[in-house]
Amino acid sequence: MALIVQKYGGTSVADVERIRNVARNVQKTVAAGNQVIVVVSARSGVTNDLIARAKALNPTPDEREMDMLLSVGEQETIALTAMALHSLGVAAVSRTGSQAGILTDVEHTRARIISISGGDIREQLDAGKVVILAGFQGHSPSGQITTLGRGGSDLSAIAIAAAVEADLCQICTDVDGVYTADPRVVPDAQKIDEISYEAMLELA
Repeated sequence: MALIVQKYGGTSVADVERIRNVARNVQKTVAAGNQVIVVVSARSGVTNDLIARAKALNPTPDEREMDMLLSVGEQETIALTAMALHSLGVAAVSRTGSQAGILTDVEHTRARIISISGGDIREQLDAGKVVILAGFQGHSPSGQITTLGRGGSDLSAIAIAAAVEADLCQICTDVDGVYTADPRVVPDAQKIDEISYEAMLELA
């Protein structure tokens, strides 16, 4: 039995049908005899919409309140993904970054991860459940919700994979791999066949 972390970005969970597709993919991974942690982003467009609403009310919104607001996107997705898995007969439970023990510094909207305890993730996996984790978020030492900034869900997936000593971390996306640079910007960027958790953390 392997422990696999799968991360799905905003376009992969953009609507109900795509969330169903994610659930089917996770179901296949579980059926192959694996334990699975699923890390998800907010649905495509949700974060930008929330930022636009905030700035329509206040051009310079308070960063603590922005973290409170932006964390909602991922929390919607984890609940919907759990519901989709339940409909397929797959036991699943959602967890926020805070519930997973992702401790960060106090820099709102651009926090850095200090440590990850995992919360009760191991217990839930051992009970036969898929754990669906909200990417992009954690909590400060005083218990405040924090977010990790752009690319934070990738960072969450890599960090949780390292923390639980996962056998594999799969970044499920609409591109065909990790590149040395953004191939849309750097034409001769090279795809990397294999990469360590440490190197991936640096890239994220």
